[in-house]
Amino acid sequence: MSDLKGNIGTFYGVGVGPGDPELVTIKAARLIEQADVITYLSNATGESQAREIVETLILTGVKEIPIIMPMRDDPRIGEKVYDEAASIIESELNLGLNVVFLCEGDPLFFGSFAYLLERVETKFTCVSVPGISSPHAASSALNLPLTMMKESFAVISGRHQDDFIEQTLKNYDSVIIMKAGRSRPRLLQLLSKTKRSTDAQYLEYIGRENQLIVSDISTLSQDENGPYFSLFVVTRQASTQNGRRT
Repeated sequence: MSDLKGNIGTFYGVGVGPGDPELVTIKAARLIEQADVITYLSNATGESQAREIVETLILTGVKEIPIIMPMRDDPRIGEKVYDEAASIIESELNLGLNVVFLCEGDPLFFGSFAYLLERVETKFTCVSVPGISSPHAASSALNLPLTMMKESFAVISGRHQDDFIEQTLKNYDSVIIMKAGRSRPRLLQLLSKTKRSTDAQYLEYIGRENQLIVSDISTLSQDENGPYFSLFVVTRQASTQNGRRT
């Protein structure tokens, strides 16, 4: 269990991948099984997709601390919720317990662990364990290289302003647009405006049982939002010669 250093625990940010439990690394699995305390983001009913991915690895009786994320219109969202979570985690670390924070994908790639890390790292030992990110999982699901040779590549959030997204689509060969969700109707319009619609594919819940891949994004509703776990993969229409990009 605890690998104590001066009776102070270690805080681990553990990436558990995009959803397929078989994509959890050996190191991540070991740390989860050896953890004194497991923590993760959850909704108001206690559901956590990060926990669901690795639930078979969590030992019976291990202390679990769900970090309940408030609704978007809740005044607690933002700095305060992470301040409160960090305080709880630090209390466990001060008891000499190792705390593992489960993070979908990679903990330092659009990961909530980063917000906790900046609050905890000045006082405790923190370790980040990489996980497979959703862009790489999407590339695998599509059997599509994200970038080759001299192609340029960008990863952005769908929450960016229209001008920024439009310029990125114009200036980069390959673009991953993360967190499509509520921005999906707007992103569809921007893809059309920049003439990248035929370059784009849309994915939801990559690596999970309810995974959805839409290769023809013109079939998507122009008015409906998507789920939080969704993204667009945009690559230049490939010239093909012997089945390869040229």
